[in-house]
Amino acid sequence: MGRLIRELHDAMESFQAPPDIAWQTLVPEPSGGDLIGHNDLAPWNLIRDGQRWVFIDWDNAGPSTRLWDLGYAATAFVPFAAGGDVEVDGPRLRALADGYGLDREQRLAFPAQIAARTSGAHELLVRGHRTGEQPWARLYAEGHADYWGPAAAYIKNTTTPG
Repeated sequence: MGRLIRELHDAMESFQAPPDIAWQTLVPEPSGGDLIGHNDLAPWNLIRDGQRWVFIDWDNAGPSTRLWDLGYAATAFVPFAAGGDVEVDGPRLRALADGYGLDREQRLAFPAQIAARTSGAHELLVRGHRTGEQPWARLYAEGHADYWGPAAAYIKNTTTPG
């Protein structure tokens, strides 16, 4: 999965979006980003087309960074969940990072990006619940925040020193 995402990011690095495009990025990368990311890389947006795997559902695409986009993918593909086991999750995360080819500096920054991106997804659902904004209010009611909130807490607790 890491290699597939790396190939996608490498291809997107040279993509030049029209200057007047209006992005609908739900949890924007705080720095704005240096490439166009999918921003919803997850098993539910991955299909097989013959011998190749293809990411669909590009409605959240927008300015991102490699680590921001990969951070969301880590939460979805590892997956991180409340009560998770670092003995299981750690090797899965390492496989994703190895497949992507993260260097030492990126690996050191990656846990904070995973935590921030996962917390952002949870906050989006909670905000939708409070304001009634769709589809986030519906997704909150369906229980999606029950995954993202505890996942964010688990990530924070396992990546924060001390």
